[in-house]
Amino acid sequence: MADFKFEQDLVRALLREQHPDLANLELRDVDGGWDNQQWRLGDELAVRMPRTERAPGLLDTERKWLPVLAERLPLPTPVPVRAGKPSSLFEHTWTIACWVDGEPADHAPITRDNAAEVLAEFLSALHEPAPADAPANPTRGGPLADWPPLAGISDGAREVWEKALAAPVFQGAPIWLHGDLHPANVIVRDGTLAGVIDFGELCAGDPATDLSAAWLLLPDGAASRFFDAYGKADEATIARARGWAVLRALGLIEVGRNGRLGLPGGKPSWESAGYATLDRVLAQVP
Repeated sequence: MADFKFEQDLVRALLREQHPDLANLELRDVDGGWDNQQWRLGDELAVRMPRTERAPGLLDTERKWLPVLAERLPLPTPVPVRAGKPSSLFEHTWTIACWVDGEPADHAPITRDNAAEVLAEFLSALHEPAPADAPANPTRGGPLADWPPLAGISDGAREVWEKALAAPVFQGAPIWLHGDLHPANVIVRDGTLAGVIDFGELCAGDPATDLSAAWLLLPDGAASRFFDAYGKADEATIARARGWAVLRALGLIEVGRNGRLGLPGGKPSWESAGYATLDRVLAQVP
């Protein structure tokens, strides 16, 4: 992740150059962001500018596929509405998208029980067969056996991981996946799930990747309700989903610890979210 930040003056200049009808709207900094830096533009829009090497490709994925998928999704998403072109001011493409109102779940955790059904409805709508030209993602949607062995984890987490590895692999047609459902990538209002953002990892593959959100996002005790509402996950899929939850929790903890130590790319709020995920995975068996 890049630690530098673009200044508002650059964003304003790009808007005047390429989207002058939007250039006088209020522009506000937004905390967070990993590959892209974001600003709120007026009340309904957001500007996203890439700041890592891979970020332009992630924005391209969103621009191509999210407008197609968003039509069937029951929650607000940051649908791209305009594209910024490379110019003498900025060498990459950039995006103007719909603003999704609320707070990310790493700052305002989900607390209401109905979030289990809301998340299940969203993923049921998203998890449809993907076309042959859907993006592939080597770190999402594939077999967990492709990952290196996990080190330094508790006996309980290792047992969950080994059961996930032993579960039958996904044999169905690849389905659409968000690919990156963790607390910083969902929006919360009034204690419940109110939007899903950051579709740059969108890809096709095993639904277990996304179903790990049952432990990553939902309150204690809600995973069983989620899987009952989702209704399409067999025991092997749930076992793989628990393994994905362990893997994603370890990633959150590492990024959060880096933030606590002041290291580049760290997000302090992610550490507690990672530990909470592990607690839920080890305490709950759907």
